Amino acid sequence: MEGALQLQTATESLSLVSLILEASLLVQLVMLLLLVASLVSWAMIFNKWLSMKALTQAADEFEDTFWSGGDLSQIYRECRQNEDETAGMESVFMAGYREYQRLARLPDSSKDLVEGVHRAMRVALSREVEILETHLSFLATVGSTSPYVGLFGTVWGIMNSFRSLGVMQQATIATVAPGIAEALIATAMGLFAAIPAVIAYNRYSNAADRLATRYDVFAEEFLSLVSHSRGR
Repeated sequence: MEGALQLQTATESLSLVSLILEASLLVQLVMLLLLVASLVSWAMIFNKWLSMKALTQAADEFEDTFWSGGDLSQIYRECRQNEDETAGMESVFMAGYREYQRLARLPDSSKDLVEGVHRAMRVALSREVEILETHLSFLATVGSTSPYVGLFGTVWGIMNSFRSLGVMQQATIATVAPGIAEALIATAMGLFAAIPAVIAYNRYSNAADRLATRYDVFAEEFLSLVSHSRGR
């Protein structure tokens, strides 16, 4: 009976909550930092999933509309009606077509028209690429630094455990285990924050590169149409 009570007491002392509450202040700050980083990264992961899904769907729909043989001026007018909501490929098209309309009205603009449209679309493309890369740097930072932050908390916790052992005349597993356990929680939390962030960064970085390539290809194709129209 006495052994069972001792085992129950040891188990309760090693519970996750009690280990966190009884950890040193620095280790608690490390855990809090990792928890906040994990929550923020999960919010960004979810937000990035929604935005990438919407941008991919919008690109698919716009390409279908653009290559359906419709009038470009009509497509431009439809885009302008919802200009506040346009993004991605539509924004690149609007920038290029707006510059095309402006330069086409000018006399002797044939030499500068293609170059002007190309420049306007490159600027719009750069803005859209920046949007695609939003939050990716934060996810990369969390993924690369969280394990080291957790390891720092672990090292500090183990140092405290060994320091406390130095003043004890008799050391047992029961006296060492809580300090080492609380230290290892910091490492676990660092991995918990880092692994989803790394996976999300790789996934969304890949998706952003694919969308950026689609935007760039579309810009070149539209520029080719402008060049052919002026060469007629």
